[in-house]
Parts: sequence; C-alpha cells; structure tokens
Amino acid sequence: MKQEIILILDFGSQYTQLIARRIREHKIFSRIVPYNITAKEITELSPKGIILSGGPSSVVDKKSPLPDARIFKLGIPVLGVCYGMQAIAQLLGGRTKHTKAREYGKAEIFIDDNRSLFSSLPGNFTCWASHGDYVTKVPPGFSIIAHTLNSPIAAMGHRARKIYGVQFHPEVTHTEKGNHILSNFLLKICSCSGRWNMHSFIKQTIEEIRKTVGKNKVVLGLSGGVDSSVTALLLHRAVKRNSRCIFINNGVLRKDEPDQIKQVFRSNFRLNLDYVEASKRFLTRLKGVIDPEEKRKIIGNEFIKIFEAEAKKIKGVKFLAQGTLYPDVIESLSPIGSPSSKIKSHHNVGGLPEHMKLKLIEPLRELFKDEVRQIGRELGLPDSILFRQPFPGPGLAIRIIGEITPERLNILREVDFRVMEEIQKENLSKQIWQSFAILLPIKSVGVMGDERTYENVVAIRCVSSVDGMTADWVKLPPELLERLSNRIINEVKGVNRVVYDITSKPPATIEWE
Repeated sequence: MKQEIILILDFGSQYTQLIARRIREHKIFSRIVPYNITAKEITELSPKGIILSGGPSSVVDKKSPLPDARIFKLGIPVLGVCYGMQAIAQLLGGRTKHTKAREYGKAEIFIDDNRSLFSSLPGNFTCWASHGDYVTKVPPGFSIIAHTLNSPIAAMGHRARKIYGVQFHPEVTHTEKGNHILSNFLLKICSCSGRWNMHSFIKQTIEEIRKTVGKNKVVLGLSGGVDSSVTALLLHRAVKRNSRCIFINNGVLRKDEPDQIKQVFRSNFRLNLDYVEASKRFLTRLKGVIDPEEKRKIIGNEFIKIFEAEAKKIKGVKFLAQGTLYPDVIESLSPIGSPSSKIKSHHNVGGLPEHMKLKLIEPLRELFKDEVRQIGRELGLPDSILFRQPFPGPGLAIRIIGEITPERLNILREVDFRVMEEIQKENLSKQIWQSFAILLPIKSVGVMGDERTYENVVAIRCVSSVDGMTADWVKLPPELLERLSNRIINEVKGVNRVVYDITSKPPATIEWE
C-alpha cells in the first residue's frame, strides 16, 4: 500500500514544524516543502492533502511569497493556516487588508458552520491568533464558517472544492480544539486512514538501505548519541556484514563514555565497531587554545582528518551514513528560512567533504527526535542512550572556559559525573533537556579543614526545553542543590566553590561557549 502523505508548504512560520508533528500524531506521514513547489511536483508526490503554513510576510505586499495558484485546481484538499488562509483569499479572488490593530494571543472563536472542518465541535471555544492582516472578503464560492469579536472572517471554506482557511493556529496547544480541527481535515476531508507508524518505517527503511547499498560497504561516524546510534542499528539490521562504525575518542568526552560505547555496541549489539584512541592527538592540537570558535574548528577538522583516514582503510566503502534529522533538513532547504535557522547551524546537512566521493545515506532525515527515540526503543537501545542529553560535538572543550589541560579535564569530568548521577537519582533525567557543569577560568578563596584554599569555581547548568531553540533554567529543589555542592566540593579535588546558572535562552545560549 502506498504511503499516505500530507504536504506542508512552508512560508517561514515558527510553527511549521509543529504542524508536521501534529499530523504525525494522527499516524499520518507529513512532509514540509518550500512554498514555491510547483503543482507538477506536488502531483508527482500524490499527497492526500496540502496545508499552507503561517508566515511573517504580508500578502498585501507585492513581493510577498505566494504558492503556485495551480495547486487549487488539482482536486487535492487544502487547508490554509493564518498567512496560508490569506494567500488562498489573495489568489482565488478574495480580499485581504492590513491593519495596525493586531489580533495576538487567545481569542474566543464562534462557529458559523459546524459541518466538515468544524464537525462535532462546540459553538465556541478558545483559539490562538497571531496576525496583523485580515481577510475582508472571501473568494467566490467560499462561505464564512467562523468568526471572532475582532475578526469577522476567522475561518472560511469551499466544501465542494475542499479548500479551507483558518485565521488562527490549530497546531498550538493554546487552541482548545485545534487537534480536533486537524483530525477533521486529515481523516474526514482528506480521507486519510492513519496507519503510518515507526514499525512500518523500520521495515521500509531497512529494505531501502539494502537496495541502496547492495554488495558495497557503508561507514558511519558513531558518537553514542541517539541519532547516530539508531542509524547504526538500522544499518546493522539491513547490511550487517557491510556496515562499519567508527568511534573516535577525541579526549574531551565524559567520564567512562568510551568504555560505555564499546560495551553497548560491541558486546551487546555486536556491531562492526572500530575504536580510535586519539585523545593525545586532539589535546596536543588544543594546547594553549582559549578561543571557543578556534576550539570548535580544531576539533571538527581533526575529526574529519581521522575519520577519512580510517574510512580509507576499509575496502569497498561507497556510502557514508549520517544521523541527520528532519529539523536539520527543513532549516537547510527552506527558501524563506524559519526563525530557528538563524540561531542554529547544522554540521550534517551538506557536510560531506567532496573529495571523499562517498554517497550519502540519511535514514532518519524525515524524522523528529521523539520519533527517532521510538525507533530506538523498538530496536532495543537502552535508556542511557535513548534519553542521552544533547552533547556538543566539541564535548567538554567548550565547557572548560579557557585553556584545556588534562588536569582541568579531569576536574570537569568528575564534577559532571556527580551532576548527572544526582539528577538521575531524583528521576529528573527525562524532564531536563540538559544538565551539566562548566569549569570557570577563575579561582576563589575558601576554607577547608581550617586551612585557606584557593581553588577552582564550577557552574552547574540545568535547562528545560522542547527543541533547544529556547530554554528555561530549571528550578532544582534546594536540597538537591545543597547535595550537589557538598558532593562536588568534598569529592572533587581542586574545587571549592559551586554556583548555579539561572539564565534562560534567550538572552543566554544553553552552552557557555
């Protein structure tokens, strides 16, 4: 059976990825595509429905982004969200007006037509609005199906052509019946069956990898994070003898991490794993380096050099696998650029050195992080990897402010180990996005055993987040903070002061460097 798909045309909304996630919660596959995709390209993909996202532009501007008008003649159901609704009105003969009085935040919506899109919904409920433009006249054949006190046309529809628009955002949790509205569009209007799941994805992906790789070999740089780990297991299931993983110890990993990786993947899963001990090489290159960007460049360039050298030792390698995720792909391809693409850069997408001449395999490139974890669970990955917190590529090098030395690395490893241990004891691991320690480039005076000390200061950073783009500092229980401070100072030689970072993102970033 051919996979059902809903296409989301991206106009640069901060909520575009959220729309995709909400659709997948209904067990329907969704794909985000540029707003300027052609009607012909859409036809080739055979989607069950099309959603036009919101966006920061104004359709009344001459240079505003608009979709190919021919998509409305394909007979495929369409739902426009906020800017998407305004684009529908603009292209099909309606009228949109810009006003200084924005409708932003929660608003009460009143249903004027409870058929199709608003089927089985109450007469009024709270929705989330965020717009400065209004549709003042619906296109010919359309009718007004909902309104708010400030927006006479809060939703419109053409039942015969199955084209609808809503001025609010059903994808956000602030809209009380948003999930129900999307369900009506997906299941009733688009006639989707909702059978897509991770089990079918695994089966299909393994078949595709086998077909692609054939009798050739594929290599993967294994970091121990959930993305590369799941990719490694998929490769192992698909082409066991022809897949090889390379794990490089760059010397700036956490305590016992290299041994854990070898235990899980060599001993438990019996993957073909090449372990490369390169700690001295990296630390020699990092000696005396203080600038964080220079640290990143040195570690990144050195990693590529070592990885290339190791890959060349393997005969018959034609493919390089990477754990690229869907958000990375979306932000790299969007013609407008979502807000997140301006904050975060991604090393995977387009990161293959040209002279390696290897073809790229990215089996997770259409999945979100939570979906990757679901696959990992089905493949038998332990929770220690499934819920492993995001860890920067440069590792502890950017959590040591200032010069990196073996002594300073040892101090930070021991402190970091105790932070993670105490967080796990409190069962907070799954609630906290990241919890870690930072070794500061200062020393402070202290008193220990009636003697004066002059030792290092460490900071503890714990944040909660959904996607890492924004984050709030976690209000840890005072008892836990006290226990952390006591353990670190008493058990880690060279530290006599512990501070807690209470800054959110923004204005700060999650990492200090």
